[in-house]
Amino acid sequence: MSRKREHGFGIDIGGSGIKGAPVDLTSGKLAADRIRIPTPQPSTPEAVAGTVAEILDAFDWKGSFGCTFPAVVQHGITRTAANVDASWVDCDAGSVLRKVTGRDALLVNDADAAGVAEVEFGAAGAASGVVLLATLGTGIGTAVISHGHLVPNTELGHLEIDGHDAESRAADSAREREDLSWEEWGGRLTRYFQHVENLLWPDLIVVGGGVSKKFDKWSPYVSTRTPMVPAKLLNEAGIIGAALLAHD
Repeated sequence: MSRKREHGFGIDIGGSGIKGAPVDLTSGKLAADRIRIPTPQPSTPEAVAGTVAEILDAFDWKGSFGCTFPAVVQHGITRTAANVDASWVDCDAGSVLRKVTGRDALLVNDADAAGVAEVEFGAAGAASGVVLLATLGTGIGTAVISHGHLVPNTELGHLEIDGHDAESRAADSAREREDLSWEEWGGRLTRYFQHVENLLWPDLIVVGGGVSKKFDKWSPYVSTRTPMVPAKLLNEAGIIGAALLAHD
């Protein structure tokens, strides 16, 4: 995808912290050190939007911006809420962000933003066809990009496999909770990814989340027909993807 050398701005909203920075949309790198502010408690839409405005003001950013959120996002409306206040459910959050910040805002699911960033600037840069990003953390977040186009809000971490919600067995939190060895956890990931493969037939699987930094420890125990690689952009992926989607 060709574009002029421009800057965008990305915000990444999480249950414990909100971080943001300007992004160089040619290189896919942060154009300045990011700022992180603890998520306000209670984390209502208005309170969170106020923190977002604080980050934008800190960089004197006047233009539009992209913003990730840990939820299903349909046309600016947050349909779910993970690790944030329940008042986000069915909230017109895009409008709240625009009203409080005074800037145009694009709200997007956090895994979707990370997936777009990895395809454009990260581990999936040379991939063609269908790319699946799966973030392995407290839960399993997913993003599906088909021939460069995002298919939003794929909640594939919640597939029912063997009578269980998939992420309750295969997320990194399950590994820690049950004190699983890398090999034991790899077996569960194999079951999960092979199931997803049979539904999507992806050309590449990119694994994100903090545990992706330990890819060499557990990946030998995961068997898939699809090539699997660790994410490259890590904690900056959401910011970069949000800025890119808002710009486009």
